[in-house]
Amino acid sequence: MFRALPGVRTCVLAVLSLSGLAILELVREQTGTAGFFVGLGLAVLPVPLLMAAFRWLGRAAPCPWAQLLFCFGWGACTAALIAILANNFATEWITAATADASAADRLGSVAVAPVVEESAKAAALLLVFAFRRRQFTGPADGFVVAGFTATGFACTENVLYLGNAFGEDLESGAAPLDSVTAATFFVRIVVSPFAHPLFTVLTGLGFGAAALAAGRLRRTGLPLLGLLTAMGLHALWNSSSRFGEYGFYVVYGCVMVPVFGLLLWLAVRIRRRRLHAVAGELAVYAAAGWLRPAEVPALVSMPARSLARALARSTGGRAAGRAVALYEADAAALALLRHRARQGGPAREPDFACRERELLRRLWLRKATAGPALARAAVLEELLPPRPAPVPVAAPVPAERVCVPPARRSDPWTPATPAGPSSSRPCVLPGGDGVR
Repeated sequence: MFRALPGVRTCVLAVLSLSGLAILELVREQTGTAGFFVGLGLAVLPVPLLMAAFRWLGRAAPCPWAQLLFCFGWGACTAALIAILANNFATEWITAATADASAADRLGSVAVAPVVEESAKAAALLLVFAFRRRQFTGPADGFVVAGFTATGFACTENVLYLGNAFGEDLESGAAPLDSVTAATFFVRIVVSPFAHPLFTVLTGLGFGAAALAAGRLRRTGLPLLGLLTAMGLHALWNSSSRFGEYGFYVVYGCVMVPVFGLLLWLAVRIRRRRLHAVAGELAVYAAAGWLRPAEVPALVSMPARSLARALARSTGGRAAGRAVALYEADAAALALLRHRARQGGPAREPDFACRERELLRRLWLRKATAGPALARAAVLEELLPPRPAPVPVAAPVPAERVCVPPARRSDPWTPATPAGPSSSRPCVLPGGDGVR
């Protein structure tokens, strides 16, 4: 993940490895060996579905799998270990201070656990935001990173709860359908597998909004606001069983389900807007000659992207399929980079020219392999219009412009050439929508 910082990368991998071994032994010690394996087998059931859902949201400009696996590992190992140790310490301290174990348990679950757990999960988002800033570009990335982190955390927590429930059933000899394990499985896996992702996504949205913010106060305050909102919702969820016989159902139906529906609608909307931005920006690069016109509709269609990779693999093997996948990711990253620069100007993307040149160079190196596969996919998916779409009319161009360098037919790449304004280059306004 931290390829540019080998020391930090080694430290992070060491932390993940040590915390993974520690949480493995700690959970096995609390649940017993049999309970551990039963809990693990049941807890992993919702994990592929949750990971696929969050991956679907980020497919317009996919995050590297190494980054996503880091987030999942942090949630499952490091955050879970911090939460278990801190929650146990706080509960024991409150018990010793109040001499009331039940009150300490209630206070720990409502006041301590939400703060500790959401802070531990937010640490993964902070690391990605700080060290992989180029790949944390907006709310969609906050959704995905938070979702993978919380899915890992929920998996480990479910192993602990289900393993302990299985141990209780072994001692009592309960029937399978009337067992504590079945009840725990129904509540945590069937009814509320999205609970932890729901909380942490609020923190992720705060970081995503901070990525688009201009002032330092907003970049600091928005993640804190998201974290506090996640803690509050988590505390409400944990206290639902204290609100009487039907408290759980009231909180679930009146709070959790509506919030889940709202975030689901927001996720779909963010994905559509991201694909729309990619389509608009890539059209300018196609007009400059960097892309074939048929590639643009294929690059904004997920089925066409998958088909293009399959076509490349069928003719050129796995290396060709990998080249097309990298081409698609770089094209989306280039479009979103230009979109942010056009909206925020040089203050938001100070290294726009260098980053643009690097992405264009990588696109040109893979163009011979990826271009025909994408064009063929666009034809097979019937994405091409019957006639070319008209070019948008240019708006007045101010002094500062974000420009696309023209593609050259011979010797297409000259690294020393800056992407500055020119009357022969398509330009976009940093604060407007005009294209020249």
